[in-house]
Amino acid sequence: MKLIIDETDQELTFEAAGAKVTIPLYSDRAFELISALHLKVGWNQKYSYSFSWLGRPIIQLPEDVLRIQEVIFRVRPELIVETGVAHGGSVVFYASLCELLGRGAVIGIDIEIRAPNRAAIEQHPMFKYIELIEGSSIAPEVVALVARHAARSESTLVILDSNHTYEHVRRELEAYAPIVSVGSYVVVADGVMRDLADTPRGRPEWVRDNPAQAALDFAAAHPEFVLEQPEPPFNESTLRPTITYWPHGYLRRLR
Repeated sequence: MKLIIDETDQELTFEAAGAKVTIPLYSDRAFELISALHLKVGWNQKYSYSFSWLGRPIIQLPEDVLRIQEVIFRVRPELIVETGVAHGGSVVFYASLCELLGRGAVIGIDIEIRAPNRAAIEQHPMFKYIELIEGSSIAPEVVALVARHAARSESTLVILDSNHTYEHVRRELEAYAPIVSVGSYVVVADGVMRDLADTPRGRPEWVRDNPAQAALDFAAAHPEFVLEQPEPPFNESTLRPTITYWPHGYLRRLR
């Protein structure tokens, strides 16, 4: 898509279906188009690699961090499971929410937790809420261990943020969706990959091989879950919450 931003005349022109369309620059639609470009360029330039939470790199889009905070505050899960640990910023973030809410625990799973990252997480003040499991998130023994924890918990929320191939995410969904509590969510991260295939750091196969497609197909096969972008509890704008690396990422359990 070609975008032309004219601040002088306060217009935005874009090409759609071979035709040029001009809209007011200060409009919801213009914001959506500019935001989509911001997401692509920002991802390619590693914008999300410039943030940390309580001293640990989090590697998440700030908008996604705030949105999932709203969901966790509403659901108040007793157990939060995240696949993918990396530097530990996300598990520390979820643990800090447990601290604020006065309840909860976090399980972080990664096929490899590098020694410096493990040491930093274990020395963190929020580690009292965290358990780290090293192993493949789809290994039967890892899934069984997490399921035992969930069985002892009143409510469970799951975030899938490890290997982002379609096949892996689909297998994670099948493995972890059963432990999600009714009314809670399994959240699929980085579905934005489908929109990044044409970026310099992207890959053409991401058009189909991405987490969002796995979530869409899982929802179609599992009527006990519904794809649902949670409504923000506060929104005095006319904008929809579309700035996200997690499109089609929230699957709410109905029954």
